[in-house]
Amino acid sequence: MRLLLVEDDALLADGLQRALRAEGYTVDHIDRGDLVMPALEDGGFALVLLDLGLPGLEGLAALKALRQQDKQIPVIIISAKDALEDRISGLDSGADDYLVKPFSSMELIARIRARLRRREAPGTETLKIGELEIDAERFLVTLGGEPVNLSRREMSVLLQLVRHRGRVLTRDQLEQGLYGWNEDVESNALEVHIHHLRKKLGSGLIRTVRGVGYSLAGETG
Repeated sequence: MRLLLVEDDALLADGLQRALRAEGYTVDHIDRGDLVMPALEDGGFALVLLDLGLPGLEGLAALKALRQQDKQIPVIIISAKDALEDRISGLDSGADDYLVKPFSSMELIARIRARLRRREAPGTETLKIGELEIDAERFLVTLGGEPVNLSRREMSVLLQLVRHRGRVLTRDQLEQGLYGWNEDVESNALEVHIHHLRKKLGSGLIRTVRGVGYSLAGETG
């Protein structure tokens, strides 16, 4: 699952990225408020972690711009501003949660999980494609009722294709969802993950669109 971290403190940003990646999240990092909207145009983010005191555009202004464009992505403010009026202002501007610095990375991760659980509408947690069932929240996959063991990156590829069913995702889109902007990607890594998914889930599940990318075959329920 891909997160956008907006934080201009390089040391804190590095620590948060390490903690979040250890939990299996893909994290992209920017350090300016005026880069928030261009970053979100790329799509594929499940949640935004947003500092307030940012260069380029203050965090609250970036948040208001995001909500004015009707983007419903969850936003958790991470800020050293601890006054009651600051927290009220952040929540009234469209934030889903407000965490005051300094905070424990474990608490942040717990809040991220809680917010992502709430985002899922009832009845949509399990996706079905024929005999294949995907429980994105619990990170479980079964085929014909039998559990299938997928690596985190295999699961990430599968979920990207499922969530964008009906569309062809390019190699670049899938790789960004896997590794984020700041990580090196081996030239054949994506093809290896696709190969493993086809081997574990059936060769007909993922369709190759030559010269473009990949799409999911079949219908979801």
